[in-house]
Amino acid sequence: MRLITLEQHAIEDTSEFIAAVRSLRSATVQPEVEGIVTRIFVKSGDRVRAGTPLVQINAERQRAAVQSTEATRAGTEADATYWRGQVKRLETLVGAGAISRQEFEQAENSLRTAEARLGALDAQLREGQVQLQYHRVDAPQAGVVGDIAVRQGDRVTTATAITTLDDDDGLEAYIEVPVGRAPDLRTGLPVHLLDADGTVIATHPISFVATRVDPGTQAVLAKVRIGKAPPGMRVQQFIRARVVWRTSEGLTVPVVAVNRISNQYFCFVAEGTGDAMVARQRPVRVGEVTGDDYVVLEGLKPGERIVVSGIQKIGDGAPVRAE
Repeated sequence: MRLITLEQHAIEDTSEFIAAVRSLRSATVQPEVEGIVTRIFVKSGDRVRAGTPLVQINAERQRAAVQSTEATRAGTEADATYWRGQVKRLETLVGAGAISRQEFEQAENSLRTAEARLGALDAQLREGQVQLQYHRVDAPQAGVVGDIAVRQGDRVTTATAITTLDDDDGLEAYIEVPVGRAPDLRTGLPVHLLDADGTVIATHPISFVATRVDPGTQAVLAKVRIGKAPPGMRVQQFIRARVVWRTSEGLTVPVVAVNRISNQYFCFVAEGTGDAMVARQRPVRVGEVTGDDYVVLEGLKPGERIVVSGIQKIGDGAPVRAE
């Protein structure tokens, strides 16, 4: 028979809920212009920095428009340069009375017109160059590339969601807590995050508690700041979250060491020493199950030895031979 000695230890009063993992910094990537996708620079799952090229949209028409504006500007710049020279030359002549004032003013008007056209073309050229840059869609932030919803050759518009970017270095768990437990919710309460096997993969405090109840679910939202994702955790994943309401000192006993007979729970306590050790069946009162143990409310004391194996084969007063 296997025995254990009961010891007092910290016991957590907990409740388990389903939590959704969200990224603090998520972005849906959409283009600023319409056109045909000519190249895709990344693949789903790539980790990128802000400014990394993601997709190229056909820019030939926009590039031709920019080149046309540049050519027009070059001609206008030549006109403005010519009229600047003319105004400078005629200014000397009009001062000497060699030409009329009207002829000089006509040259000034031509210079102002050329400079105005030049300013307008500069603004048009800047806008065209910005539009040209928009044909390459860059990452607005650092993160992990999600599903790429377009393929080379697809036509996209400004409403097209090309992909998503999630920063898994900044995650939160969203926990919907029933309104009945809302009075117990507060920031700072520890929360154990569990994997599918029930293993604790991270523990963090509650960082936010909503002031309103969701009218549809009658639940209160609590958030837990996770930070960098533990191994195996992904954005939009559902995980188990165990909220620790309070911690107190007490006893626990393995579930396998407890018999239930007619709504009464019993344990076998080993009494005596050596070859004179016997098992005594003792009624106990137990509370919630924490892991693989019952919380002991009454019937057992620290230091007592409990039989935890073979309890179905023994009775009260049976000799105990410890393994």
